[in-house]
Amino acid sequence: MSSTSGELRMSTEPTSIKGSVTPPTSIDSENSGVGASSQAEGTTGKRKAAPQRLQVWSHFTKFINSDGARSLKYHIGSCKKNPSNVVDTSQGQLVLPRKGVEGGEGHLSTWRFDQEACRKGLAKMIVIDELPFKFVESEGLKKFMSMACPRFHIPSRTTMTRDVYQLYLDERVKIKQLLRSSCSRVCLTTDTWTSLQRVNYLCITAHFIDNDWKLNKKILNFCPISNHKGESIGMVIEKCLLNWGIDKLFTVIVDNASSNDVAIGYLRKKFNPRGGLVQNGKYLHMRCMAHIVNLIVVEGLKEMNISVERVRGLLDM
Repeated sequence: MSSTSGELRMSTEPTSIKGSVTPPTSIDSENSGVGASSQAEGTTGKRKAAPQRLQVWSHFTKFINSDGARSLKYHIGSCKKNPSNVVDTSQGQLVLPRKGVEGGEGHLSTWRFDQEACRKGLAKMIVIDELPFKFVESEGLKKFMSMACPRFHIPSRTTMTRDVYQLYLDERVKIKQLLRSSCSRVCLTTDTWTSLQRVNYLCITAHFIDNDWKLNKKILNFCPISNHKGESIGMVIEKCLLNWGIDKLFTVIVDNASSNDVAIGYLRKKFNPRGGLVQNGKYLHMRCMAHIVNLIVVEGLKEMNISVERVRGLLDM
């Protein structure tokens, strides 16, 4: 048992090969060597500087003081000259336009602020809603725009007047191009009346079908006239058609007045030699059915005037 245990016991004595003697290796000596080397490095090497973790030191010069860096951090966040705080006006913003609005198809698109486009939209709003030009100088609009779009500079009433007139000129060019590209004939409707200020007015509206088979209705002229004579009305209509470049007429619908018969005769005499009428103007004169029905109703109520007055008297009691 002793011999067996002796064979299994590991020998810690150094072994020699061919008479050479290997000195014993001590674990403590190795550890002491490592400690000495690290101590030597600590005495000879320099301590590394700690990195600056605060972002403010990339904008400021470090100065030792008892105060902290919190105020500097707040200043960087609110400083307008900081490149990180500069707003890129060309940066787009995702919006979802509503259907039914001009330019809105219900698809996701980008939006960018445009001063000229906003001015044009404001001019369209004044025209569509029949607002006065002084609306742009109202306090309510200024307060609303300061919250909705602070970057929009609201123009004065004089500037808005010019914008509305320029909008009229642009729309006039578009309608002229539409009439020029359309191969169909134009039907006109006219109406005349006298205002409370005893001023005579004439309105001319064109109805035509474009190349996409869509029925269009455009007001060509709204102007004062000197009187309600037929020849004067015919001359105003002729001048309006020449200004718009319209030479192909199909029908002209007027109310049931004798002066309009003279006006239609004047137009037939002017446009028939140019080849702008159908069958020598046979279908040019069309009477307004609504005006005829109105005349019938008015004449019928005259026969019932006594009964109507009695009913009104009972209601007043």
